[in-house]
Amino acid sequence: MTTTTPSRGRRRAPSRIERAAGKAAALQKPRVILALLLLLGLTSVMLLDGYLRAEVGGDERVRDGASSSKVPDNILNGGPIISFRGGRATTTSVPSKTIALTFDDGPNPTYTPQVLKILEKYDVPATFFLVGSMVSRYPGIVKDMVDQGNEVGIHTFTHVDLSYQSDARVRREMTQTQLALAGAAGITTTLFRAPYSSETDAIDNYSWPVYKKLGEEGYTSVFVDTDSDDWKKPGVSKIVKWATPSGTSGASVLMHDAGGDREQTIKALPEYIEKMRAKGYTFTTISGVVEAQNAAAQFPGGNRNGTDRLQAAHRQATGATLYEGKALVAAVAVAEYTVPALSVGLVIVGVAVMGRFGMMLILARRHYRLRNRRRFSWGPAVTRPVTVIVPAYNEKECIANTLESLARSTHPIEVVVVDDGSSDGTSEIAREAARALGMTNVRVIRQENAGKPAALNNGVRSASHDIVVMMDGDTVFEPDTVRQLVQPFADPEVGAVAGNAKVGNRDTVIGAWQHIEYVMGFNLDRRMYDLLRCMPTIPGAIGAFRREAVLQVGGMSEDTLAEDTDITIAMHRAGWRVVYQEHARAWTEAPGSLKQLWSQRYRWSYGTMQALWKHRGSLTDKGPSGRFGRVGMPLVVIFQIVTPVFAPLIDVFTAYSMIFVDFRAALYAWLAVLGIQLVCAAYAFRLDREKYRYLLMMPLQQLAYRQMMYLVLIHSCITALTGGRLRWQKLKRTGEVGTPAGVG
Repeated sequence: MTTTTPSRGRRRAPSRIERAAGKAAALQKPRVILALLLLLGLTSVMLLDGYLRAEVGGDERVRDGASSSKVPDNILNGGPIISFRGGRATTTSVPSKTIALTFDDGPNPTYTPQVLKILEKYDVPATFFLVGSMVSRYPGIVKDMVDQGNEVGIHTFTHVDLSYQSDARVRREMTQTQLALAGAAGITTTLFRAPYSSETDAIDNYSWPVYKKLGEEGYTSVFVDTDSDDWKKPGVSKIVKWATPSGTSGASVLMHDAGGDREQTIKALPEYIEKMRAKGYTFTTISGVVEAQNAAAQFPGGNRNGTDRLQAAHRQATGATLYEGKALVAAVAVAEYTVPALSVGLVIVGVAVMGRFGMMLILARRHYRLRNRRRFSWGPAVTRPVTVIVPAYNEKECIANTLESLARSTHPIEVVVVDDGSSDGTSEIAREAARALGMTNVRVIRQENAGKPAALNNGVRSASHDIVVMMDGDTVFEPDTVRQLVQPFADPEVGAVAGNAKVGNRDTVIGAWQHIEYVMGFNLDRRMYDLLRCMPTIPGAIGAFRREAVLQVGGMSEDTLAEDTDITIAMHRAGWRVVYQEHARAWTEAPGSLKQLWSQRYRWSYGTMQALWKHRGSLTDKGPSGRFGRVGMPLVVIFQIVTPVFAPLIDVFTAYSMIFVDFRAALYAWLAVLGIQLVCAAYAFRLDREKYRYLLMMPLQQLAYRQMMYLVLIHSCITALTGGRLRWQKLKRTGEVGTPAGVG
């Protein structure tokens, strides 16, 4: 094959591979965006739910005993309703023998409907000061409340003491509650009651500016004359007694329909209404009090006879406010259904992850003991020559190191380098390296670019021996690797052997992360799968096959991007046994950048899904050939797809708990999980005789690297669900991985 050099000034036309790669990249970008949007959506739902579930109903004030020197005397000594007109604050008192019954902290799905039922039974109106976050969670209750003729006011969105809050926070608390009311009942309101407020004489220099500013914006601040103190749960009789004003005085009476156990309030309410009516009292709303005082006459809604359904304090929500409110309520509804479902998923994922760790430790230990017993043997030593196939595409940086490592092999080998249409002189470099090393057992075959599976199949057809070893062009073997790798073929049932792939360029942060993953995730897993006789993948970096078995299953398939997983499952289904030989080590060059790592793992994840779908028929295979379908397929789906996809829940809920629940408890839980992983990793490193110092990178790996792997898997799932296709992708190599020091 000849190549031409483009003339100066002319742009070279892109090759078929370059065009395909560009097209694939263009197709993948929307899926990456979709994956990131899904993650962003999940995070937003969690944050919204956490914000909505901020503690409501706590009865502790932020401050106590503050001065009230800046508060006007007419406010401190006036009635419970404060309004601002013309920049001047005025108060309104409740008329004698009149009760303005008010409830704070709702709505609550358990107690508020009971309160409404009692009020409806006695034909009594009330004013409910609602917490915006609760309104957005239970909009139906609020709509029933308003439709029944009750009045609503704002009690902030998160039940926060506004006295020390910034103007922006105060504005946000009010605006968000108005939006929640608009979305729930189609109204806004002019009434406001601050959390932790009581009578007007408790207004101090910290809270007065808040009331003043809100009053200037049109809000009416409502306080109390008589507090039932039902939140203390003193008993029904005391609630009724404490809620009763002295003599014939009118009163703004405070009760609670949420914020804790309100069973005593529910029992006290009918008794209180009957008692006050027996004393000649009537019930009205806050607006009723204001209208009565302003008009000096009975106002609509005083006794609910002929009352206009839209209370005086209510405003019909329209335009952007209405639609934004509906959007808020809809978003909260999504969060309300999503978070509990995610919580269940978290439990399932947590059990699966812990179960996997336990299974790996137990089975890996058993595997180690079985394979390292003195009496263990695969059978008579395998000493006959084997063929090593090296598929290569633009491997000029690595191919010489690969051949140099094979030249030191202690087992007789034939080397077949299949150059898959390289444009960087790989075949010439391979021939030159073979001559320089004095290797007469090397054949270099050049073919038109057709992909890695085609190159491997070409090598299998050209092999001279009945056992073929496959390795990547960026991988180096130890001198004893091939001999160790082929010994299991002494057992006639063995059709393929997986070797122990190790990261050669582990001195960078990314390399160290992958090194931990290879030792713990891949090789510890393979010990487990080996013992269960359902090995899912023979790594492309190091694997050996019976040539007849490869030909029997049709060779390396081009149907998937994970040809190694594809042929491994095909071997199982053909009745061959696939085993793991941990003593056969290969050193491979792992991706050196996050972009290359993403590309590689994306291909692996997507290819694995393709292979599993292709061999879904193994679920119904009978006999030994169906063992992978009965055991391996479920384990791979659960541990390599489903669990990792939902594993981010652990991190999301950890962050959620740290922010909204209990920081210390969440931190301890996260550290406990990390400790379990460290134990598993340390044991895996011990089995592989690796240096423990790399485990110092594990906490950072859990915070950064693992999240990236989750995103890659989610991206792959989206690609699979949307029917996307990918080509085999070539990673940029440096050739920095040579035969390890001290080996050979």
